[in-house]
Amino acid sequence: MSSHDPSASPSSQRSATPLSVDAPVLELRSLTRTHGTGIAEVHALRGINLSVHTGELVAVMGPSGSGKSTLLTLAGGLDTATGGQVIIEGQDISALGRKGVAALRRRSVGYVFQDYNLIPALTAAENIALPRELDGVSVRKARKEARAALEEMNLLQIADRFPDEMSGGQQQRVAIARALVGDRRLVLADEPTGALDSETGETVLALLRNRCDQGAAGVMVTHEPRYAAWADRVVFLRDGSIVDQTLATGADSLLAAEGAK
Repeated sequence: MSSHDPSASPSSQRSATPLSVDAPVLELRSLTRTHGTGIAEVHALRGINLSVHTGELVAVMGPSGSGKSTLLTLAGGLDTATGGQVIIEGQDISALGRKGVAALRRRSVGYVFQDYNLIPALTAAENIALPRELDGVSVRKARKEARAALEEMNLLQIADRFPDEMSGGQQQRVAIARALVGDRRLVLADEPTGALDSETGETVLALLRNRCDQGAAGVMVTHEPRYAAWADRVVFLRDGSIVDQTLATGADSLLAAEGAK
């Protein structure tokens, strides 16, 4: 993987390939999520409408409690909406059933968690290969794909290490490799740089950006304008609703836009 020049604008490093005019990879239609009932009722999301297409990386920003992580867990089929639809590659996931959603997630959705969620008893290569093995790919092929993913990230040297033998940045890059291995069309990342230093964070964002440029659709939750600047557009949430969207034209403009909310 080529090194990232921090002085270069993220937008200047993107592929010039235009976005697909086909159906979106991810579509959220009038999506709502309510917790509790009566006086204890909390509206985490209120009628969210959002489409993300092939080649597009969308950053989601907003204050704590605005619904960012809830949006991501619903989009990835990790939670069930109270109302509305989550459509992934043309399929309404509410019609798939629990096993169908799990199969779709393994096949088409890569989820990058803030706390990595690596399995402590498995090596880096085994963690990356596991979703592919669960989806019916042979152990030999899955492990070969895992090692290729690690090599692409210049991490082949840690293929046989366990998570507690890796740095935080290495663990996060392994988690990203696990999310990207195979033909994942949708990548969802929840604060993927939250526990990383600036240099490692830039490396992680470059990996996500590159995967979208290669044909995936991505949604990333972040608090950092400098990381949101890697996206094609930024969606701002407040109190469970989308209050604005803007093109990601640079960290300074994002800071100004966020401060105006």
